[in-house]
Amino acid sequence: MTSTLTTVPFVDLKLQQQPIQTQIEQAIAAVIEKGDFVLGQVLGEFETAFAQASGVQYGIGVACGTDAIALGLQACGIGEGDEVILPANTFIATAIGVLHSGATPILVDCDPQTALIDLEAAQKAITPKTKAIVPVHLYGQMVSPRALMELANSYNLLIFEDAAQAHLAEREGYRAGSVGLAAAFSFYPSKNLGAFGDGGMLITRSESVAQKMKTLRNYGAPKKYVHMELGTNSRLDTIQAAILKVKLPHLEGWNRDRNLAAEQYDTLLLPLRQQGITPIQNECENGHVYHLYVIRVTDECSIDRDTLQAKLSEFGVQSGIHYPIPCHLQPAYKHLGYSEGDFPMAEMLSRQILSLPMYPGLSSDQIHHVVASIKSVLGINQ
Repeated sequence: MTSTLTTVPFVDLKLQQQPIQTQIEQAIAAVIEKGDFVLGQVLGEFETAFAQASGVQYGIGVACGTDAIALGLQACGIGEGDEVILPANTFIATAIGVLHSGATPILVDCDPQTALIDLEAAQKAITPKTKAIVPVHLYGQMVSPRALMELANSYNLLIFEDAAQAHLAEREGYRAGSVGLAAAFSFYPSKNLGAFGDGGMLITRSESVAQKMKTLRNYGAPKKYVHMELGTNSRLDTIQAAILKVKLPHLEGWNRDRNLAAEQYDTLLLPLRQQGITPIQNECENGHVYHLYVIRVTDECSIDRDTLQAKLSEFGVQSGIHYPIPCHLQPAYKHLGYSEGDFPMAEMLSRQILSLPMYPGLSSDQIHHVVASIKSVLGINQ
């Protein structure tokens, strides 16, 4: 029977924004009053604050997370003729960023339990042309820093982190963005730290990388009308930076809320493992910031993922799929030369994964309703 009493949205941004609405409006008004809408004062303040919160010195705001990858790789010296290893199981922006840097993306498979890059597969993909590896800290969980650094040091590879979903995530004493030479973040509205539109940032411990990134984002000009690089126009708007600066002090609390919600999901879903419902494994404990809470609807389940998703919507539960088509099977990327079957774990996950509602303020009642709805769909008595 369809429930009309409880609707659980996939994301509810209002719960974050309403308590700080006045501060956000004041911050926007201050920028309007000052009139420094591009590369303004508060942008620099936010860049420094976010970089330091992530464990490094420099932050450079750009128009979106994709530009943070593309321009960031260039700032790190990666370009034409270089190969860059990345997982097939990621949002297409990771591959786009590598391609726009001029480098060649080399895809590898993932670990089906964590959905993170398979570092053993990455090691096998290394060639003399391999210059960098892009670990994607997927769903809010970091790739192991120790394993990453061991691999990178053994083969003299540059680590460039895709941390678009992992704001202030932690693992093995490192925060996301502090493991490699540089890291890219996205501030898309639904991210753990989200703007009121598109936005991104490169963070780095290297002054030289930071300076080159500033040049690349601003038409390749270290100073006005002097163009030293083939840059572009990709700058985080001052108004967006002002909004993000207001939100930043709340981020750790919001992340704790997400982690506590995930713990509730884990407990309630535990009896369903024998029914083929398996959450993506958390190897970061409290360091996982759960941008997404993802389950696998495995072959042992009596129904498939798509059927479960459709049935959950009848109970007022919204869900998502991140991601239904792996990078190597996207029509626009056939030229990379990959085929179906090349990355079986990524392909399997694309058929099994389902993202359940997850956001700060998600209530215990809502979580119970989500899990009760799953049980009802599976025909399990409550």
